Amino acid sequence: MALSEEPAAGAAEDPVEDPVEDAGEDAALACGAALESFGESAETRELLGHLPAVLADRSAREGALERFRVIMDKYQEQPHLLDPHLEWMLNLLLEFVQNKTSPADLVHLAFKFLYIISKVRGYKTFLRLFPHEVADVQPVLDMFTNQNPKDHETWETRYMLLLWLSVTCLIPFDFSRLDGNLSQPGQERASTMDRILQVAESYLVVSDKARDAAAVLVSKFVTRPDVKQKKMASFLDWSLCTLARSSFQTIEGVIAMDGTLQALAQIFKHGKREDCLPYAATVLQCLDSCRLPDSNQTLLRKLGVKLVQRLGLTFLKPQVAKWRYQRGCRSLAESLQHSIQNPREPVTQAETPDSDGQDDVPEEVESVIEQLLVGLKDKDTIVRWSAAKGIGRMAGRLPKELADDVTGSVLDCFSFQETDSAWHGGCLALAELGRRGLLLPSRLSDVVPVILRALTYEEKRGACSVGSNVRDAACYVCWAFARAYEPQELKPFVAAISSALVIATVFDRDVNCRRAASAAFQENVGRQGTFPHGIDILTTADYFAVGNRSNCFLVIRTIRELSAKALRNLAQRAPEHTAREVFPRLLSMTQSPDLHTRHGAVLACAEVARSLHTLATQQGRPVSDFLDEKAMHGLKQIHQQLYDRQLYRGLGGELMRQAVCILIENVALSKMPFRGDAVIDGWQWLINDTLKNLHLISSHSRQHIKEAAVSALAALCSEYHAQEPGEAEAAAQEELVKLYLAELQSPEEMTRCGCALALGALPAFFLKGRLRQVLAGLRAVTHISPKDVSFAEARRDALKAISRICQTVGVRAEGPPDEAVCRENVSQIYCTLLDCLKDYTTDSRGDVGAWVREAAMTSLMDLTLLLGRNQPELIEAPLCQQLMCCLAQQASEKIDRFRAHAARVFLALLHADSPAIPHVPARPELERLFPRAAVASVNWGAPSQAFPRMARLLGLPAYRYHVLLGLAVSVGGLTESTVRYSTQGLFEYMKEIQNDPAALEDFGGTLLQVFEDNLLNDRVSVPLLKTLDQMLANGCFDIFTAQENHPFCVKLLALCKEEIKKSKDVQKLRSSIAVFCGLVQFPGDVRRKVLLQLFLLLCHPFPVIRKNTASQVYEMVLTYDVVPTAVLDEVMAVLSSTAWDAELPVVRAQRNRLCDLLGVPRPQLVPKPAVR
Repeated sequence: MALSEEPAAGAAEDPVEDPVEDAGEDAALACGAALESFGESAETRELLGHLPAVLADRSAREGALERFRVIMDKYQEQPHLLDPHLEWMLNLLLEFVQNKTSPADLVHLAFKFLYIISKVRGYKTFLRLFPHEVADVQPVLDMFTNQNPKDHETWETRYMLLLWLSVTCLIPFDFSRLDGNLSQPGQERASTMDRILQVAESYLVVSDKARDAAAVLVSKFVTRPDVKQKKMASFLDWSLCTLARSSFQTIEGVIAMDGTLQALAQIFKHGKREDCLPYAATVLQCLDSCRLPDSNQTLLRKLGVKLVQRLGLTFLKPQVAKWRYQRGCRSLAESLQHSIQNPREPVTQAETPDSDGQDDVPEEVESVIEQLLVGLKDKDTIVRWSAAKGIGRMAGRLPKELADDVTGSVLDCFSFQETDSAWHGGCLALAELGRRGLLLPSRLSDVVPVILRALTYEEKRGACSVGSNVRDAACYVCWAFARAYEPQELKPFVAAISSALVIATVFDRDVNCRRAASAAFQENVGRQGTFPHGIDILTTADYFAVGNRSNCFLVIRTIRELSAKALRNLAQRAPEHTAREVFPRLLSMTQSPDLHTRHGAVLACAEVARSLHTLATQQGRPVSDFLDEKAMHGLKQIHQQLYDRQLYRGLGGELMRQAVCILIENVALSKMPFRGDAVIDGWQWLINDTLKNLHLISSHSRQHIKEAAVSALAALCSEYHAQEPGEAEAAAQEELVKLYLAELQSPEEMTRCGCALALGALPAFFLKGRLRQVLAGLRAVTHISPKDVSFAEARRDALKAISRICQTVGVRAEGPPDEAVCRENVSQIYCTLLDCLKDYTTDSRGDVGAWVREAAMTSLMDLTLLLGRNQPELIEAPLCQQLMCCLAQQASEKIDRFRAHAARVFLALLHADSPAIPHVPARPELERLFPRAAVASVNWGAPSQAFPRMARLLGLPAYRYHVLLGLAVSVGGLTESTVRYSTQGLFEYMKEIQNDPAALEDFGGTLLQVFEDNLLNDRVSVPLLKTLDQMLANGCFDIFTAQENHPFCVKLLALCKEEIKKSKDVQKLRSSIAVFCGLVQFPGDVRRKVLLQLFLLLCHPFPVIRKNTASQVYEMVLTYDVVPTAVLDEVMAVLSSTAWDAELPVVRAQRNRLCDLLGVPRPQLVPKPAVR
C-alpha cells in the first residue's frame, strides 16, 4: 500500500532483491490498471514488419518509433500483459539484427525498438527470451567491433548488446573451450574471456546508459566459476585503481566512479560469499579512501552506501536470525491454518537463545554499520532509503546484543540537535527493522514515543518550515508495525498511536502526510483490531476523503484560519478546559515574536471567544461564566500591544491587520461588554487606517483584508456605536459617514473601493438621515471621468455598496428619501445601475468594464427582486423594459462568463414569482421561448447552447435592437466558437424572415440604427462591419437587389464612408473593403458610388490596404456580374498584374485605367491649402 509519494511510503521491499527505486515515471501514469490484454498486437506486428520500408524516410522512421513508444507506454503499469507477445516481437526484431545483409541503420533501429520493450517490461524478464546458446556468444561479441562508444544516436544498440552478452555468459561451459588454438603462426588472438572483460571494462566508463548494462554484464561474467579463478582478482584490482585515480570533482571522474561502483555492488550482491570474502576488506578500505560522503553527487553517495552494505553482508554469514520476532508465516495458507489452530499464539522466537557468539563478527562490520548510520543522515532521500535497507539487512545477520546496539544507535538519530534528514532516515530504519522482525517488542517502549514525536515533527527554516517527509516516514513506521506485531504487543501503545494518527489525518497541512496517516490508521484497524472507533473514523476520513481537501491547504495562512475554526468547534465540547487552559495560553501567544504564531493565536482567540459566547447564550448563562475579567482584559489589550510594537507595518502587518479585524468582528458579534471603552476607538482607527491604505497592501492579500475590515466595521457599528437600539451615536455617525464620503474622491482607487464597501456595510440606523448623501457619493464614484477612467474596481465596489444599502434600508413607497428606497429615489438608483451596463472600459488588463457590468447586473437583480417582493408598483414600465433589453444585450455578447451571468439574471427576473415582476416586455413570448424547465439545464457559458437561444429574441421588436447590438459584437469577434455559433444563430433567424419583405425591412432598419448609433465606436463598428460582410456574402439581403438604389444600401454606404473617413485603422479599413465589395450587388447609382470608393482605396497611402483592395475587387468581379463582358478580361488582367504596393504614381495610372474601363469618374487630387 502506497502511503505517499516519498520513498518511505513505498511497498514492502523483498529482503533479497532491491526494488526499482526510481518509480516516479510509473507513478505519474494516470491510466490505472484498466487494461485487460495487449490490444495493439496486430498494429505492432505490422509496425515491426514494415521497418525496412520506413528506413529510408527519416520522418516515417521517427513516426514509427514514436507510435511504438506510445503503444508501449500504455502498459507501464501492467507490463505483464505483454508477456504472451514478447517472443514474436523479439523474433521479428532479431531477424533484422542477425541478418548479415541488413544495413547498419536497420540494425540500430531494431535495437531502439528492443530497448523500448525492455524499458516497459523490465530487462530481467525480457532478457530470458534472447538466444543464449553457445553459438550465440561469438556473434554477439563480434557485433561490438562495429560499435562507436561515442555515437550518442545509437546508445540503445550498445545497451541491448551488453545485456544480451550478459545472458550468453550464463552458458554452462568453460569459455576456454570456445577459443580453439589462439596462437597461430604470425598472429595472436585474444581469448573470449579477455574479449568480454575488455568490452565490459570499456563500457563501464562511458557517459550513456550502456554503463548500467556493463555493470550487469560484469556481475554475471566475473562470478562464473571459470572466470572468478582467473579474472576476478585482476578485475577488482582494475576497479580499485579506477576508483583511486578518479575524482568526483570532474565529470569524467563521476562517470568512471559511477560505473565502477555499480559493477562492484553487483558483484558482491550476486557472487558467492566465499569467493568475495578475500577481497572485501581491501575494497572497503579503498572505498573509505574515496570519501564519497563528501561528494555532492547524490548517485555516487547512494552507490557508496549500496556497496558498503553489500560488503558488510559479505563479512557476515548468511543466516536467518533465530532471535527475531516473527508474526505469522511466509505462506498465506500456513498462516491461515496456524491462526485457526492457535488463534492467539504468535509465531515468535524472540526468547530463543542466540547460538552465535559475538566472536564471529569481524571488526570491519563496525565500520560498515557506522557508515550506514551516517548514510541515514544524508541530505538526499534515496541515500537514506538505501542506508535504511542496509541497516535492516545487516541487523538480520548480527547477534541479538549487537543488533540491539544498532537499534540504540538508530534511536540516537531522533535528537533535537539532529536535522530533519536524520529524523527521516531514522524513521526509515526503524520501519525496516520492525518489518523484518528485528525490533523486538521489548524495544517498543523506547521506539513508540520517538515515533509519536516524529508524527508532529516540524522545523522552522527562515520563512518556511520542513518536516513533512519526517511525518510521512513516521506514518510508514506505524504502517509497518501494524503488519509486524501481534495485537497484544502493541496494546499498551494503541491509545497514543491511534490518537496521533487521527490528528495527523485530519490536521496535517501536507496532503501526502494526511493520506499516509489515513493509510497507516486503516492498516492498524485491519491488522490489529484494537483501535477504538476504527471503522467509524475510516468511514469519515478515508484515504481519498483527506486527499480531496488539498485546495483548502494551499496557503499556510489558510491552515491557521482552519485550525482556529477547529478550536472553535472543540471549545463547544470542552468549554471549561478551553476557558481555563487553552484561552490563557492563546492570549500569551498573541505577543509571540514569531509572526505565524502571533497570527494564528489572534485568529484562535477570536474563534474561541465567539464559540464560548454562543455556548453561554444557548445555556442561558453570562459569558463571564467562561471568560473572567483577566481574559476580557487580555482580549482588549491585543490591539494596543500590537500597535505599540508597530506590528501593523510591513508584510507581517498585513496578516495582523486581517487577524485583528476578524477578532473585532467576533468580539462584537459576541456582545462583549466593551461599550464606551477606549479600545473601541483603537479598533475603529485600525479599520479606518486599513481601508484608507489598501493601496499599500500587496495585491494577493488585498481582497482578504478589505473583506475582513468591512465585516469588522459592520459588526463594530452595530454593537458599539449604537446609543440605544435603532439609534446611532451622533458623533460617530457624523465622523464615519463624513470620512468615508470624503475618501470616495481619493486619487487612490483602492481607497475608493474600501470606503465604498464601508458605506455599504453600515447598519440601517447609521444611514438614517444620511441615505441621500451616501447614495449621491456612491453615484459619483460610478461616473467615468478622464482622470479615473481606469478605476473599474472602484465603480464595481460602489455598485455593490448601493445594492447592499438598498437591502439594508428596505423599501417604503411613500417613505422619506433619506431613510429608505422610495418613489422619489428609486428611478435615480435604477439609472445609476443601468448606466453602468454601458461601461466597456479596457486597459492593459483587458475588458475591466466587464467587472462593472457584472456588478451592475447583480445589483439590478437584487433591487428588482426586492421591489417585486415589497413594493412592485415602484417598478415603472420604461425602466423594466430598459432593464430587460440591456440584460438581453449582455446575454448576447462575446465573453462567456459575463454572458452566462446576464442570462441567469435575465431568467431569474423573467421567472420570478410571488409575485411576478411587472411590466416585463413580451412576457408570454419570452415564457414560450424560455420555459422554466427547459432552460434550467442550459449552460449559458457555452456558445453552442447560448447563442441559438438568444438569437430567437430577434423576432421580438422590443428586444431586437439590443440583441442585435450584442450579436454583432459576437459575430465579428475573434474566438472561433463564439463566432461560429453566434453566426449560426443570426443566420437561422435571417432564414426565417428571408421571404418576408416587411420583416426584413424592419430588421435592416434596426441594423442601420445600431450602426448609426455606434459610428466611430470601434468596439462595435469594427465587428459590425465584419458581421455586415458575412450577411452580404451569404445573400441575407438579396431581396433588396430587385430595387435600384434601395434605401438600405444607400444608407449603409453612407455610414461606411463616414466610419472610415480619415481612418488609419488597418483592421477597420479591411472590413469596410469587404462590405463595399458586398454592396456592389445592389443596382443603380449606389453601385457606381461603391466602385468609386473601392477605386479610392486602390490608391490608399497604405500599401497593405491597396493590395487587399485589389485582391477583394478581383474576387468581387468573379463573384458578381458587374463588369461588362467586353472589358472583363482586361479588368482582370490589370487587377492581377499590377504591383499595387508600388509607388503611388504608378498605381494611380492603373487605377485610372480601371475607372475608364468601368465608366467610373476618375478621382481628382484635391490640392492642400497653402500655409500662410
